[in-house]
Amino acid sequence: MAGKTTASSLPCRLLLLLFPAAILALSSTEVSAIGVNWGTMATHQLPPEKVVRMLKENNFTKLKLFEADERILEALLGTDIEVMLAIPNYMLKKMSEDLSQAASWVEANVTRYKYWGGVNIKYIAVGNEPFLQTYNGTYIRQTLPALRNIYEALRKADLESEIKPTVPFNADVYDSPESSPVPSSGDFRAEVRDDAIEIIHFLYRIGSPFTVNIYPFLSLYGGGGHFPEEFAFFEGLADPLRDGDHLYTNVFDANLDTLVSALTRAGYPDMEILVGEVGWPTDGDVNANLRNARRFNQGLIRHVMSGLGTPARKGNIDVYMFSLLDEDAKSVLPGTFERHWGMFEFDGKPKYELDLSGSGEAKWLVPVEGVPYLAKKWCVLNPEANELLDLLPDTIDYACSLSDCTSLGYGSSCNHLTVQGNASYAFNMYYQMNDQKEWACDFNGLAVTTDRDPSDDSCQFPVMISSAAGAGFRWIYDGLVLLGAFSVGLLMMPS
Repeated sequence: MAGKTTASSLPCRLLLLLFPAAILALSSTEVSAIGVNWGTMATHQLPPEKVVRMLKENNFTKLKLFEADERILEALLGTDIEVMLAIPNYMLKKMSEDLSQAASWVEANVTRYKYWGGVNIKYIAVGNEPFLQTYNGTYIRQTLPALRNIYEALRKADLESEIKPTVPFNADVYDSPESSPVPSSGDFRAEVRDDAIEIIHFLYRIGSPFTVNIYPFLSLYGGGGHFPEEFAFFEGLADPLRDGDHLYTNVFDANLDTLVSALTRAGYPDMEILVGEVGWPTDGDVNANLRNARRFNQGLIRHVMSGLGTPARKGNIDVYMFSLLDEDAKSVLPGTFERHWGMFEFDGKPKYELDLSGSGEAKWLVPVEGVPYLAKKWCVLNPEANELLDLLPDTIDYACSLSDCTSLGYGSSCNHLTVQGNASYAFNMYYQMNDQKEWACDFNGLAVTTDRDPSDDSCQFPVMISSAAGAGFRWIYDGLVLLGAFSVGLLMMPS
């Protein structure tokens, strides 16, 4: 039909516009299983032991962490959940320059937990997307030396056969040329190709997988209205992309097979691939909602559990969904959806029904139980503060700059609120993030506390978790306040 955009008419680099944060292992010798990423960039944390109990009750058998947190590792003792630990990017420099630093890290975070009844650590992620274009090459020359030193530290600890280091790459390290925008033409980007292949050679030599993060949501988000929405999902409703004998009905398979082609061109056609993160957010954008998140994640699980693999790489797939919980302290520079990737709310309540077995019987996942909340109190706009309403815009911006108002943005779950509703939402988020302190619900007389929940069917005014439960993480919010790291001006204020 004239004017209709199809997947086959798009440049492959647009199909592969996939950004950061679940692990897929393409291996014909393993059984498909569902794992999950557990990020901790939140101002108020759930007790780790309660989260681990929830993981077990939902039969998550694989877990990816973004750092080696002592409290989480202690909670994982004796569970047999397979774990990938991570070394953050900011540690790559010292790891690359000093083997003793790598050895100390392995001793403190790996060897310490490797005993009968300890933590089942299988992988170490050296950095996270260190070749991401927005880093402007900061970590490119640090990654391989850090990887080598971590491997040497594992070897000296006699753990190199049990635990494999890997590097989670962003999917922007490879693409297909505009002259041949199909997966079989995939190759690594020219500016990172040599460095990437050096890492690939080392990983292959030591028997480690290539890890990549794939985000179909970001193809849709960054497509400027030209990306066919159905190609982001798994029902096969989009016009297929033909590549020789292969037909692609979703961007996930197309992206993964573009990587397969890039690895083949580099001389590693049989290299194991892990997809480090894959998921869909539930708020912060017009396409980020509960319906789309459930549709994508359920389609992905069904695809994984089928055991079919992709057109170019057959076999079982191990999936680590992104992500477990919402994280209200994440940067919103990629988009205001960044704080809403969780399958569970910040307090461990499941957001939607999901069938983790792929059998077709969707049900509510088991929540985190025994969550300690603050009192059932909210901070809202004072109905008697009419003479102060000219102060409202600046006051709302102030409250949002020190809390999380991403649900108020265009297309988000609370975007339908009035100016007064926006004010109440902003005041309450500031109040809750500051542990319901009395001074946090004043705003020069514009705000007042209430015991009546102002939430509606689509917009939730949360009550925060008690900070005592996650006291070890409170520094995150305090540091963000000092740095002014929360974004301002997210509100679409009615005129």
